[in-house]
Amino acid sequence: MTLTLADIFKAQKTIAGTATDTPLVPSPFMSEFCGQEFLLKLENMQPIGAFKLRGAMNAIANLPEGTAGVACCSTGNHGRGVAYAARARGLKAVVCMSSLVPRAKVDGIRALGADVRITGTSQTDALAESRRLQAAEGLAVISPFDDPFVIAGQGTIGLEVLAARPDLDTILVPLSGGGLAGGIALAAKTIKPEIRVIGISMDRGAAMHESLAAGHPVEVTEVASLADSLGGGIGMDNEYSFALCRDHLDDTVLVTEEDIYAAMQALYYEDRIVAEGGSVVGIAALLSGKLDKPKGPTATIVTGRNLDMGLFTAIMTGEDVQLGDRKVRGRRHGS
Repeated sequence: MTLTLADIFKAQKTIAGTATDTPLVPSPFMSEFCGQEFLLKLENMQPIGAFKLRGAMNAIANLPEGTAGVACCSTGNHGRGVAYAARARGLKAVVCMSSLVPRAKVDGIRALGADVRITGTSQTDALAESRRLQAAEGLAVISPFDDPFVIAGQGTIGLEVLAARPDLDTILVPLSGGGLAGGIALAAKTIKPEIRVIGISMDRGAAMHESLAAGHPVEVTEVASLADSLGGGIGMDNEYSFALCRDHLDDTVLVTEEDIYAAMQALYYEDRIVAEGGSVVGIAALLSGKLDKPKGPTATIVTGRNLDMGLFTAIMTGEDVQLGDRKVRGRRHGS
């Protein structure tokens, strides 16, 4: 299957009314900082608290009749989307996750009725378990990023953003396995070829960034991160998302844990928005100076809000945060 803009428009019709039309709002703070209008696409306002509902709903809607159930690997939000969409269809859902996934995300998935399997210490381990379930129990595996229906679902964000603001110069997209970035870039670049689409990730375990630099999928070591939703590999047998990101992204940028910490604070204190670390990497890239200030109206995707609120409180009050063997030193916002 070769993905086209028509597939994204079809996905938009499929998921209409449940996972579409999230707010696109200005950020006065970031607009002043950039010297250009800066907009936030609030995917944290989805029913599951994250954009992943779009792709999961589209993929499950396109399953063959008689499918017994679904399985997936997830760092949290994809599993939540699959659980939500599967429950709506009356399907069994098994979500495979590594031990790095925060407890808050695991609990959220279980609350939606899915069976959660914790296995190994990486997304690769979780993927292997989902494929084992596919072979053993006949469950349909829904990739978090390398599935054409998932990518088309995520690409509907690009349709909405450009429909609302056709004058946009740049879109900043959190980059993980590439389903979100690839889908948005395909939609945006097809509609407006001159628009810039930039993928942003954390500087440790950035699988797509490293793969694009190498020219082919590569394995990375996963580590704990404030941007945990951006963790995991892209799959050595990647069929869709790598090529889409290679062909349509203008650039990729990496930010540090300290940059993410500061951006989470800025989004909360300046715009009163609760967001995961993975949601704020576009803001982090600008505030840290790792990305030049834009030359025209710019939007970023606030991808989700499903984080441990104890961790969030610690960051907002300027406390140190321990991430595995790495300590992120606390700081007060504005200091």
